[in-house]
Amino acid sequence: MSRSGTTTSDRAGGGSSRAGVERRRPAARRRSRRDTPADRRRRLLLRGGVATAVLGLLAWLLWGSPVLAVADVRVDGAGTLTAAEVVDVAGIAEGTPLLRVDVDAAEARVARLPQVAGVEVTRGWPRSVVVTVVERVPVAEVEESGTRSLVDADGVLFDTVTGYPPVGVVPLEVADPGPEDPATRAALAALVVLPEDVRVDLADARATSAEDVTLTLEDGTTVLWGSAEEAGAKADALVALLGQLQAGNLAPADTIDVSTPSAVVLR
Repeated sequence: MSRSGTTTSDRAGGGSSRAGVERRRPAARRRSRRDTPADRRRRLLLRGGVATAVLGLLAWLLWGSPVLAVADVRVDGAGTLTAAEVVDVAGIAEGTPLLRVDVDAAEARVARLPQVAGVEVTRGWPRSVVVTVVERVPVAEVEESGTRSLVDADGVLFDTVTGYPPVGVVPLEVADPGPEDPATRAALAALVVLPEDVRVDLADARATSAEDVTLTLEDGTTVLWGSAEEAGAKADALVALLGQLQAGNLAPADTIDVSTPSAVVLR
């Protein structure tokens, strides 16, 4: 009597047939996922479009957007100048995208101010510009045709003055004041090297040439300085002598000659 169902060989054959089908299916799926040239082109175009859009957005943010535009111009280092004066000369308009601010041009404009010895303009992300100025420091004042001008250590006449000059600024008498004048440079070399407590006691300074600098103290004492050579040694000698005179260890003198600091003469 036969039984319904499958024989061992039938089951084996059937199993083999199903396995074959299963083995064929992954290959079919792989073939269905295989890119066509048209698919690749579409994907490349999509990626290119996204990249272009992102770059365009960045360019707009940096060059045309108010998001990264100048909202504030800050001034550091101003003393005699006001911040408003510096901002006005810098010429940086609010609302200008930071990347479009011409910092070199702004620096050049501020540098033309007579009081400015140095300037740096930097972008302060995200929305500010910083203008840092170094002002000239007055050392002396000179008078020409009734106008009194402040002079810095380099001999630059940079500002006019009325009334009393700043503390420590010494009246200077030279024939042709300016940074190219040897007499001016020699006199300034003497003033710069002196300690402030000595410089405030000077009534004036004069120089007929680069080798003939003379200082006058408030009490009328004349200091023969000579040239700009050995300025540091001359300053040390003068400070030491003034200390001795104030202590009463030396007799008062009308003239102190420190032109040769190793052989000082009092008379």
